[in-house]
Amino acid sequence: MNELKNGFLLCLLFICSAVGFAQDTQWTKDGNSYYQSSANGIVKVTLPTMKEDLIMGRSKFKSSKPIKSFTISDNEKIILIFTNTKKVWRYETRGDYYLVNLNTEKTIQLGEDQPESSLMFAKINSAGSKIAYVSKSNVYIYDIANNKTTKVTTNGQRRFINGTFDWVYEEEFDCRDGIRWSPDGNKLMYWEVDATPTRDFYMINNTDSTYSRIIPVEYPKVGEAPSNVRLLVYDIATNKSTPLNITGDKELKYYIPAAEFSPDSKEVFIQQLDRKQQISNIWTANPSTGAAKVIYTEKDEAWIDCKNSWDDGLPSGWLWLDGGKSFLWVSEKDGWRHAYKISRDGKTETKLTNDAFDVIDIKGWNEKTSELFFTASPTNATQRYLYSSNMKTPKKPAKRISPSNLIGTCMYDLNPTATYADFVAVGSKMTANSSWINLPAHTKINNTPIEIKENTNSKAEFFQVTTPENVTMDGWMIKPDNFDASKKYPVLFFVYGEPASTTVNDNGNSGRGIPNIDILTKTGYLVMSLDNRGTPAPKGRAWRKAIYRKIGQINIKDQALGTLEVIKQYPFVDKNRIAIYGWSGGGASTLNALFQYPDIYKTGIAVAAITNELNYDNIYTERYMGLPQENMDDFTACSPITYAKNLKGNLLYIHGTGDDNVHYQNAEQLVNELIKQNKQFSFMPYPNRTHS
Repeated sequence: MNELKNGFLLCLLFICSAVGFAQDTQWTKDGNSYYQSSANGIVKVTLPTMKEDLIMGRSKFKSSKPIKSFTISDNEKIILIFTNTKKVWRYETRGDYYLVNLNTEKTIQLGEDQPESSLMFAKINSAGSKIAYVSKSNVYIYDIANNKTTKVTTNGQRRFINGTFDWVYEEEFDCRDGIRWSPDGNKLMYWEVDATPTRDFYMINNTDSTYSRIIPVEYPKVGEAPSNVRLLVYDIATNKSTPLNITGDKELKYYIPAAEFSPDSKEVFIQQLDRKQQISNIWTANPSTGAAKVIYTEKDEAWIDCKNSWDDGLPSGWLWLDGGKSFLWVSEKDGWRHAYKISRDGKTETKLTNDAFDVIDIKGWNEKTSELFFTASPTNATQRYLYSSNMKTPKKPAKRISPSNLIGTCMYDLNPTATYADFVAVGSKMTANSSWINLPAHTKINNTPIEIKENTNSKAEFFQVTTPENVTMDGWMIKPDNFDASKKYPVLFFVYGEPASTTVNDNGNSGRGIPNIDILTKTGYLVMSLDNRGTPAPKGRAWRKAIYRKIGQINIKDQALGTLEVIKQYPFVDKNRIAIYGWSGGGASTLNALFQYPDIYKTGIAVAAITNELNYDNIYTERYMGLPQENMDDFTACSPITYAKNLKGNLLYIHGTGDDNVHYQNAEQLVNELIKQNKQFSFMPYPNRTHS
């Protein structure tokens, strides 16, 4: 369901691609330059002068294949080029890798004996002497000097996975890359995922041959035990792998969504979550002996997020401070999402942000000035701004870095020393073009003013409503063409409503999740969206976790009561013509709203919906709903299929039969129940189409 986090992320991806970022910014070791592709090849751009130095001419890569991405060794002698890429579920993470040796000017293909487009996550060690990669669930190391490949693992197969992850880790933890070099370049850590006990879910292709074709996906439904996961460290000197002795509940099992070496390569730091994701342990392990211990524990009655939820969305990396003597961690244990400095032994904790508002993303830190940079939005949850807090004076209020004349969503990509940032801003009323800025001054590096323009493309108007239960919800509306406030207009509500995403974001993107929205507004429809409790808005822990064990209940009640307030607040809304539309979790919200509040919502359009909470995967569902073995009544109360008998209005249901995420069985179970209840509806299956 993570792919539905589309508002802010899609806006960021769209803007970054427009300004030339085809991959995550790759910085030089000193953090003052970055690499990018150009018409001539690969260049190094030095800040603040923006001087370009050619690192590799295009002619040196002797292939006609387009370059998807590249990495460069610290000594700038080895370039790894990723090309001929293929999708693994969501993203193009497998393909072919070519090594360009700038010393010898030779180009070789890594893993030539492996199937085409099968290599993943190739990375160079710090010495520039070896390259690790994954292919067909096994881990390999290539020695550049002697042109020799070592097979680190030999047991890899479809459901026994080394160096990458199973379906559910990828979907719900964003875990894909499962190999890490130690900073000294002498050891390689990798994940081992044993998904053999996990049952396959079968998708059926009925269109491409006269006999149906079965497509198995190892998929743990809610209530099914997680895959067995462990970490191992391969030592180049001994040619042996040592498992790290991480223990936990043998029956319920646990998750390991994050792990990294310490800067001195002497320890591995690991985040472990229990099955219910209510206990987060930070372990340290000796990479040579495997001995491990817990140094820090946090508990929550609802759930605890994994590290990449606040680490700028990145599953890799550990945020080290004080030259490796401490690390940065984020917790909402006091009611707000705050940053903490934790000593390397876990015994000392210092709160780095103390304001009564949420840290959204950690963006970077300046070791010299002790300044921590993060995004926040204290007064308007639909917006995003850059703030800083000084680690030496953490009790002082955080300082807003984004200028006050920027109103909307400000996005930043900071260099490793947090002295420069690539910046762009978009809001419903304004835009600011991409530019490199100095930090913390927030001035352009060429000393010209930041150009701010009116956003003439956005039609969204933002508002708030407060329900009788004193829940204040943010919303936006897009009015129909030739709007006349004296008339009554039908409304289409766009909904998601679950913990994976917000829909009300002042980022110039409002309404883009609705197909043919221009046709709707041209033909006289109001389009609106509301964010209920339980969505991941920066409104504090109580707001976000109110939905625990109540998906399909509290969020739907908020939507319904919010809709009634919209009807009261805006006389031009026609209360007799209210429609609702959503996809995935939003499809489930649509069905629940239509079935539970049939006197409010007269039409619903649901796409790829979870119609029965027991049909979805274990990581997402158990995080927010608990275990069905312990609280089955909640699953029944939250499932749209429970209320299908109440349908009064118009329903259009849409689902792809090749959906590996929210399975097509949801459609058939809903259709079966509606037929049983003698209800009329419209149904559109899309053969072999995916969740998106």
